Amino acid sequence: MIDDETNVPENTEAEGSDAPPAGPVAGEDSSSSQAAGEEPTPTPPADEASEDPAEEVSAEGDAAEESVEEKAEELVAEEAVAEAEEPAAEEPAAEEAAPEAEEKPEPKAEEKKKDVIPGADLEPIAVEPDERPLSAEEQARVEAEEEERARREAELVGDAEEEPSAASRAPAKMEGDARYLATGKRKTAIARVTLLPGSGKVTINKRALDEFFPRPLHQTIATQPLTITGYETSVDVRVRVHGGGISGQAGAVRHGIARALTEIDPELRGELKRRGFLTRDARAKERKKAGLKKARKRPQFSKR
Repeated sequence: MIDDETNVPENTEAEGSDAPPAGPVAGEDSSSSQAAGEEPTPTPPADEASEDPAEEVSAEGDAAEESVEEKAEELVAEEAVAEAEEPAAEEPAAEEAAPEAEEKPEPKAEEKKKDVIPGADLEPIAVEPDERPLSAEEQARVEAEEEERARREAELVGDAEEEPSAASRAPAKMEGDARYLATGKRKTAIARVTLLPGSGKVTINKRALDEFFPRPLHQTIATQPLTITGYETSVDVRVRVHGGGISGQAGAVRHGIARALTEIDPELRGELKRRGFLTRDARAKERKKAGLKKARKRPQFSKR
């Protein structure tokens, strides 16, 4: 029996073609024991039966498929996380793209603007020019011109009514031998004024007022302090004036008369000061400089 059992496997190997390929040892033992008439051994459990090569290959394929599916799921999960994080980063990009999209139609707007004059659709704003406040000298000149115009109109119409005096009260009484002296200046003119009781006669350099100042404007300027204070017909004026021109001499006479009136009645100072008659107007023409045509005018430059 022992020889037969040992020979069986050898024969099976020698027979060759019909025999199955070399398999597990368990299969050989079972076949040999059956051939020898022994009782068959119990079948192995299902787990052991799955140890066949075909089953192992299929199991490995399933495991590979499962690993591929797991990797695919992991990739999908990573993509989902990345997509969730991308909107925050995409928002600035979208914002950056939006200005670019808005900037594109600008050339058309610029082309339209070129055709339309800028500000053509706006309504003009009426701006009233600010009136510069007049100085005392300019105000006095304006008043003198108005008085002269009114006097001429009264002469043309033949109205003999006298204009009301601007003085707030009656002129002060003067003694018969009283003399009030004052000096007035304007530009380069100097006037020495003497006031004495009289009927309103004005003498300048031993000449009458209308003879020394032919223009009515200069006459009005010279006698303005007397007209304002109401002393026009109650005092006589004697003036010695030199230097300057006609306009400067008229201003100097007015300045001297105003100063002399404050000697008669100090309460007149406020009214005369308000009108600028007591202020020394130091404005004068600037002297000519050597090498220049006038004070600042230069001769024309010629390169050749």
